[in-house]
Amino acid sequence: MRRLIAQNLIPLLLMAIIVSCSDQNELEEQRKHSRKKARDPFSTVHSTDENANQRNPGPGGGIIMQAFYWDVPAGGTWYQTIESKIPSWDAAGVSAIWLPPVSKAMDGPNSMGYDPFDYFDFGDYDQQGSIETRFGSRAELENLINTAHQYDIEVYADIVLNHNSGADLEANPYTGTDTYTDFNPASGKFYRSASDFHPNAVVGSDEGVFGGFPDLSHSTTYVQDWLWNRTDGVGKYYRDELGFDGWRFDYVKGFGGWVVREWMNNVGGFAVGEYWDGNAQLLQDWVNSTNRTSSAFDFACYYRMDEAFDGNDLTKLQGDMLWKRDAAKAVTFVSNHDTDEIWDKMHAYAYIFTHEGYPTLFYQDYEEWLDQDKLDNLMWIHRNLATGGTDILYADNDEYVARRNGNPGIIVYLNDSNQWLERWVSTNWGNSVIKDYTGNSSWEPTTQNDQWVKIQCPPNSYTVWSLK
Repeated sequence: MRRLIAQNLIPLLLMAIIVSCSDQNELEEQRKHSRKKARDPFSTVHSTDENANQRNPGPGGGIIMQAFYWDVPAGGTWYQTIESKIPSWDAAGVSAIWLPPVSKAMDGPNSMGYDPFDYFDFGDYDQQGSIETRFGSRAELENLINTAHQYDIEVYADIVLNHNSGADLEANPYTGTDTYTDFNPASGKFYRSASDFHPNAVVGSDEGVFGGFPDLSHSTTYVQDWLWNRTDGVGKYYRDELGFDGWRFDYVKGFGGWVVREWMNNVGGFAVGEYWDGNAQLLQDWVNSTNRTSSAFDFACYYRMDEAFDGNDLTKLQGDMLWKRDAAKAVTFVSNHDTDEIWDKMHAYAYIFTHEGYPTLFYQDYEEWLDQDKLDNLMWIHRNLATGGTDILYADNDEYVARRNGNPGIIVYLNDSNQWLERWVSTNWGNSVIKDYTGNSSWEPTTQNDQWVKIQCPPNSYTVWSLK
């Protein structure tokens, strides 16, 4: 009887194991796809979870940390460095990190990744002079992404689609010359040849060539398949296998906005394009060309801040910027790995953390160059108080005052002079005590019945006022 019972139990146990494995596989698939839809950095996510304060970007929205700078230390340790920063960045209010290009590039151990060779080598294969990339191994990359996700911090990949580098020389039938367009990646994925670059049989050129590198042709079906259509192509592989939540598209002036649109329609996530131009209208046009599937870095805001704070003319802040046209698609910044022109950075950070847009914090500014406590304070203000539309209340060479009209909203006062300044301003609060949340002023005035109040700001500083 026991043998019979055991014999009858064996099929049931096997079935249970199969079902369990099937459930586990299904859970794994759900895990892979659970982060496809990136959190909207501009919206509040309400949660009853006990860790909601960590997960919720706050009423004011999220903050990106650019987690690298040009020529970070080589030797394959950078991913580990960034992973070690995640807990403190999370506590400070960072909600997303932007990583450098993660795939093997030409001159692998030294490259910053912007000359991609093998889109599927993340530090796995011995090619281009190394196994690891400059930043580390695939395992270290995955550990970093997993740690970020444990803190509910999203991870954005830097995607270089315009150009490639590191190929062998081949006869090119479209140019009649020999060109470096023979790509034989060790990963065995996304081989490329002359027909995949410009010129080719489909099209002679696109919007731009960068640095003389082979110019990838997005018009060919083969390239489209490997970039965004195939389930094992670049976009979906980075999303599903590595766990990336979004994309920073490099040098988008080099190809049509439809490329980003197709990527986003097929892959999803958050997106921001590097359309390097100080003309806000051109930035808006590019965002529109992606069918508004992508944000853009607000270079117009960047250059107006440089003129205002370094040129001692805060009226420049009244100029045209992408965030004023399309705040939900504007990613603001003070410096990055390519450009670092603004010297008066604390005024600039006070500006982007109190105004509309999705602000970015540069690694070296936070970790090396500026007062971290002051940046933490501004991040707190951004996440918790800086809500609603914006009205500029006053601007001259030395002074700038603006009001955010949300709940609770803020008044931000920037002073670029060498003396204390005071000004009467119109608020949205009547008969209410307000305070400066930066601690730069100790005043706690009460607004009048008509909502007017006098506020102050120290020399070469800023104050941010809201309900006490």
